Amino acid sequence: MFKKHGRHTPAFLLLFLEDAPSYGALLLTRLQNELPYCFSDSANVYRCLQEMEKDGSVETHWETRESGQPRKWYTITAKGRQELKEQAEDIRQRRANFEFFLSRYKTLDQDTD
Repeated sequence: MFKKHGRHTPAFLLLFLEDAPSYGALLLTRLQNELPYCFSDSANVYRCLQEMEKDGSVETHWETRESGQPRKWYTITAKGRQELKEQAEDIRQRRANFEFFLSRYKTLDQDTD
């Protein structure tokens, strides 16, 4: 059985951060609520955010409130916008390959009926 994973999690995180700055838990909630199929969990989201912070795709700042835990907010950078553009092109290319696969598979599936 093939393992499902959040290969494109960084692309979706950058897409959401292009909308507005956000914090990790809210980004995970958006992934879970807005994607047709969410293959990411909290560990994956925070790992991706940490890597994007390290490579300069996002900037961070902490928000402390009178009550509750402090929150680490993420904002997309110019480098992150370039990465988002590259991710979009990668996804377009993969979509073309997936469409080919599904079309070809449909033909094979009909042959077995």
